[in-house]
Amino acid sequence: MNGLSTILIVVGLFLIGGVISFAKQGMGKSLITLLSIGAGMCLLAGVLRLDYWN
Repeated sequence: MNGLSTILIVVGLFLIGGVISFAKQGMGKSLITLLSIGAGMCLLAGVLRLDYWN
């Protein structure tokens, strides 16, 4: 596990926490959707950079 994949996974988990927090506060659906897409992309990029499958 290299540094960039670790950072991407941590940022993705941080953004998921933001999604949960914003959903509890009743923020706008578009903001929650945009934040969840960003979190998913960060997590996916971090997992794909692990080079586990090569």
